[in-house]
Amino acid sequence: MEVLSIENVAKHDKDTTLFPPFDLKIYKQHITAIYSSLNVRHALIKMLIGKTSVAPGKIFVNHESIVANKRHYLSQIAVCFFDEGIYERLTVIDCMKFYRDLYQSKQTFDYILQLTQLEEKKYKKISKLTFSERRRIQFARMLLQDAALYIFEEADLNVDLETKRVFSTITDTLKQNQKAIIILTGNMENAITVADNVYRLDENGLHQIEIGKDETEETEKEVTEPEESLEQAFEFNKIPTKVNDKIVLFDPPEIDYIESKDGQAHLFIKGEAFPTTFTLNELEERLKYFGFFRCHRSYIINLQKVREVITWTRNSFNLILDDQAKSSIPLSKAKMAQLKEMLGLK
Repeated sequence: MEVLSIENVAKHDKDTTLFPPFDLKIYKQHITAIYSSLNVRHALIKMLIGKTSVAPGKIFVNHESIVANKRHYLSQIAVCFFDEGIYERLTVIDCMKFYRDLYQSKQTFDYILQLTQLEEKKYKKISKLTFSERRRIQFARMLLQDAALYIFEEADLNVDLETKRVFSTITDTLKQNQKAIIILTGNMENAITVADNVYRLDENGLHQIEIGKDETEETEKEVTEPEESLEQAFEFNKIPTKVNDKIVLFDPPEIDYIESKDGQAHLFIKGEAFPTTFTLNELEERLKYFGFFRCHRSYIINLQKVREVITWTRNSFNLILDDQAKSSIPLSKAKMAQLKEMLGLK
């Protein structure tokens, strides 16, 4: 069943396009992550909770728009903000009582405290809790709400391992209870680890990231197949990487550059590194038709992302990328001559 429907929604900030018009549908029992920048994330949250107009686009929760019935629309959404105020003078159990009365919840305290791993802290003042434990207080508040759509902003950012496990358990519980979950994050690894579906939202629009389970046994069986069938498996031209137990497939144009360190090649995409089992030589061969260039023995760069070529010393050069960090990639002297030839420069 469809819980959230976003239709033709876009956001512009003065002369800048945060994201062009996009459509998205999210269904109950699905965990969907949207990977984006901070500005995009905040703009989207404001749209979802009615703080910013989406006209001429439309947003529906359980087929109801905020324009038609604001009170009912907002009652169907629970939001866990990253930077959220909390009553620090209260104890954990008093805070739970406050939220239970506020939302008229029928959930038991024992159940909530057990799920959030706060049983031993229930008589402790919130001001004495760690950052991770306070985050779990926010998760508990979400559990006391009976919404259709649960939105988490950077839910497991900077938290300890126990809180990451708690968050995973909570999302699984909500999923089992027929809820729809959105995770808004700027960390690709967090998105891939928890979600069923992962999207990237930026100035180029909304694009789904292909992920799949790591099926080691099947992979081992496939090794015995003829070489021809293995070659056919790579006709999609995507580059696989592994994050925990999931395999993520990236389109070549998404990759900024590739670095080999200690025998392991990593893809760099918008400032994040993703390990791949391919060697740099193998990646050079696979990506040569997509505008990639072996600029150094340890680097392959996407020439479409290069903004400047600068002289570092008399015999060394750097390539400056057109990314937020203005990443600087070494260019060897021998490769400089080859690059000039490619660019038609003397």
